Amino acid sequence: MKIGMLLTLSLALGIAHAMAQPIRGTWITNVASDALLSEENIQKAVDNCKKYGINTIFVVVWNKGLTMHPSTVAEQYVGIRQDPLYKGMDPLKVIIEKAHARKIRVYAWFEFGFSYAYGDSNTTWLRKYPHWAGRDVHGHLLKKNGFYWWNALHPEVQDMMTSLVTEVVANYDVDGIQGDDRLPAMPSEGGYDEWTTARYMSEHNGKAQPKRSGDSAWTQWRADRLSAYARSLYTAVKNVRSSCKVSWAPSIYPWSLEQYLQDWPKWLKEGYADNLLPQLYRYDIGAYEKILKELSGQVPGRLRRKVFPGILTSLGSGYRVNEDMLREMIRLNRKYGFRGESFFYYETLPSLTSKVY
Repeated sequence: MKIGMLLTLSLALGIAHAMAQPIRGTWITNVASDALLSEENIQKAVDNCKKYGINTIFVVVWNKGLTMHPSTVAEQYVGIRQDPLYKGMDPLKVIIEKAHARKIRVYAWFEFGFSYAYGDSNTTWLRKYPHWAGRDVHGHLLKKNGFYWWNALHPEVQDMMTSLVTEVVANYDVDGIQGDDRLPAMPSEGGYDEWTTARYMSEHNGKAQPKRSGDSAWTQWRADRLSAYARSLYTAVKNVRSSCKVSWAPSIYPWSLEQYLQDWPKWLKEGYADNLLPQLYRYDIGAYEKILKELSGQVPGRLRRKVFPGILTSLGSGYRVNEDMLREMIRLNRKYGFRGESFFYYETLPSLTSKVY
C-alpha cells in the first residue's frame, strides 16, 4: 500500500475513533475572541484544544445575521456572502483541516439561530423580510435580552435556516451541526404576528391565542411547532449526509420551555438529537450541582450517553472559572453519570495553569 494511502487511512481511523469518544468540547465564537481572525490564530486555538484534552470544537458559523464562511444561501437572501471581517479567508474550512489533522471533531455552530439582530433592529434582514419579524402581544418587534427575533414558526424563516444549515453539511466536512438556546427557539413573549395568529385561529375554531403569553396550552402549542422543526432539520441534515451529527445546546429545562419554547426532553426521547448539551451555566458549585441533579432526573438512563453538560468557564473579560471549581464540576458530571462536557468558551483554555483532563 502506498504511503499516501496509509496516511489517509490512518487519519480516517483516527477521526472515527474520536467520533466514538464522549464529548470533551469547547465553543469557539467570534465575540470577545480573535481565535478565528487568521490561519495562525486558528492553528494556535486547535493546538491549545489538543493540549488541554479537548476532542470536539463547536465553531461559530452564523452570528449577527452573517456567516463566517462564504455562503451562497446568505448571498441569495440578503446579498452578503460572508462577514467582511473574514474576506479572503474561510475560517470554517481552515479549522476543519487543522482540527482533523489533530483528530479533533468540528461541529458548525449556528449561534445566532432564529434571531436577526442584536441591539439595533435596523438590518437588511428586517428591511427585506418585514413579514418574518416576531411580534409580542402589543404588536411590537419581538425583543428579549437585547436580541431581535424572527417568528421562528413561519415556514419561510424555517426554510431559510434549513438552507443555511444543509449548505454547510453539503459543502464542508463537518462532523456535526449545532443549534443552541436560539435554535430552534423563540421567546415565549412571541407568537402575536399575523401569520401565527391566523394559523392558531384556523386550528381553534376562529378563537384567537391567549393574551397571556405564559398560558401553558399556548406555550405548548408553539413549542410543539418548534419541536416539529427540530425533527425536520434533523431529517434534512441526515438526508444530505447521514454521518453528520445533529447537536442541540438548549437552556435548562423547564426554563427553556417557559422562556424560549424549547421542549428539548421531547427532542431527546423522540430521537432527533444525536447529542444534547444543556447550558448548566452557574457561578458556584452548589448551584451547579442542584441543576445537575435536576438534569439527571430529566434524562432517562438509556439516553444519558447522549447528554453532555455545558459549563460556563468564561464570560468576556470579566469572568474566568476557578480551576478547582472546574475540576469539581467535571467530577460531579461523572458522579451523576455524564461522560463528558463542553466549556463556554474557548478563551478559558489559554488561561488554565494545568490540564483538567
